[in-house]
Amino acid sequence: MLQSWRWFGPSDPVSLGDARQAGAHGIVTALHHIYDGRVWTPDEIEAHHSQVRDAGFVWSVCESIPVHTSIKLRQGPWRRYIDAWKDSLANLGKAGVPVVCYNFMPVVDWTRTNLRYRTKAGGLALRFDMVDFVAYDTFVLKRKDAEADYSDELIQEARKRLATFDEPALLELEHNIIAGLPGGEDTHTREGIRERIAQFDDLSDDQMREHLHEFQREIVPVAAEYGVKLAIHPDDPPFSLFGLPRVVSTAEDIRKILACVDDDANGLTLCVGSLTSRPDNDVVAMAREFASRIQFAHLRNVGRDPDGSFMESDHLEGDTDMVSVVIELMKEERRRRDAGRTDSLIPMRPDHGHVLVDDAGKKVNPGYSCIGRLKGLAELRGIMATADALLDLRLQPLSPPAVA
Repeated sequence: MLQSWRWFGPSDPVSLGDARQAGAHGIVTALHHIYDGRVWTPDEIEAHHSQVRDAGFVWSVCESIPVHTSIKLRQGPWRRYIDAWKDSLANLGKAGVPVVCYNFMPVVDWTRTNLRYRTKAGGLALRFDMVDFVAYDTFVLKRKDAEADYSDELIQEARKRLATFDEPALLELEHNIIAGLPGGEDTHTREGIRERIAQFDDLSDDQMREHLHEFQREIVPVAAEYGVKLAIHPDDPPFSLFGLPRVVSTAEDIRKILACVDDDANGLTLCVGSLTSRPDNDVVAMAREFASRIQFAHLRNVGRDPDGSFMESDHLEGDTDMVSVVIELMKEERRRRDAGRTDSLIPMRPDHGHVLVDDAGKKVNPGYSCIGRLKGLAELRGIMATADALLDLRLQPLSPPAVA
């Protein structure tokens, strides 16, 4: 697998030099300063690409070109934003960027309630606490009809939890949840969040799915023309939040997405952690079933709680057998290689990582401290080396035992 590392650009506190010391060969990055639907121009892409090349890396994956809300709603200036997205995609293809990861999540790109949860080992992890989230959604944000989305038991637990929060704790919870909105927590207000959620009040899962499929029918031919593999990212987490529709959460969702445009350019980002946070997802089985269309892998793991809460675990722990996932991906790489494909390597990255050792005193992007990801990449590299050796043994005929 192509060992890669996410880099948020020149302002990222973890530098390209740090990524080199971690042993990465590819960089997963994007024009993160342009998230408002504007076209990414060839000059802007080249300026970013040159920084990656000059540091000795390949730009292995673009993650992500943001999908404007009007595209998801199919309202307002959606036509202009789709055309801009297609132009950005074509410009990335012309620049030689081989894979583009994107998501179709409404309002929030990812959601956690705690960005520095203390683990048993003493590190700091990302965590989603269902009770905290319900308390915020129902009693702080006061979303219309929010209580109807939760059980009476969960509402009661949330009310009790809320009573333990003082104002600074509530503001921190809100800050953590807003961190998953495009543009970051400094660009959104509570009323603004309510208004953005309300835009989707009348949109069902089926309507949202059809909007995604209409988007796919436009972008996949462009990707194929310019030699780019698209890799849609699962919902994170893969269940409804704020009453919003979810359409990339289950194996059946993914089957529909891949069947919509049956082309290798229409592929999947296998995000192990996102999919694992839903208990009815068998992620090893999904890796096996969708192997031929997996264009990118986020290798992280989570441990789930019965109430729907989850925490980012160590990369080789959690509720999905990461070793089996890696073996399925490496088997697919061999199949592609044997078919004569020059793009047989699947880019991966150690998605997220705990804040460890002296990173605890540094400013880092949530989930993207250096030492935790370095540890994760080293562990995954060991699994890949072992899996490679095991696959070699399976392909070799066993010699008969020597006759005494």
